[in-house]
Amino acid sequence: MAQTAAPATAVSAITPISLKAIAPWAVFFGILMLVLLYFVGAEQGATAVISGEGVHEWVHDGRHLLGFPCH
Repeated sequence: MAQTAAPATAVSAITPISLKAIAPWAVFFGILMLVLLYFVGAEQGATAVISGEGVHEWVHDGRHLLGFPCH
């Protein structure tokens, strides 16, 4: 069976993405990660936003996995 290759003149049309296009998404995901880090690492402490133990119980194992003390 003969193998065929793409012709040498075929050039892939890869266009670079500009920083202006990526910046809003990078800011959005950066803020999202900071909020998640807050809830895993600091919620139920002196700066608790949500009262009760619900958030603490939901993120308890992740808190220990990441090295945050909680009790």
